[in-house]
Amino acid sequence: MNQYVTGAVIKELREKNAMTQLQLADKLGVSDKTISKWETGKGYPDITLLESIADAFSVSVTELISGNT
Repeated sequence: MNQYVTGAVIKELREKNAMTQLQLADKLGVSDKTISKWETGKGYPDITLLESIADAFSVSVTELISGNT
């Protein structure tokens, strides 16, 4: 079970929503390089961004963390 949001979940949701890394980055106020780092496992989103990430994909924070989207 995932204890935190993984890059795989973010990538899956981003692709499911037909968004580019840049589009997601703009919504969250981060760079597209940051999104890339998350998706490749080289970094994780700051906990303060969880609600914004969930909102961007129209899922709950619980769904985002669990990966059950």
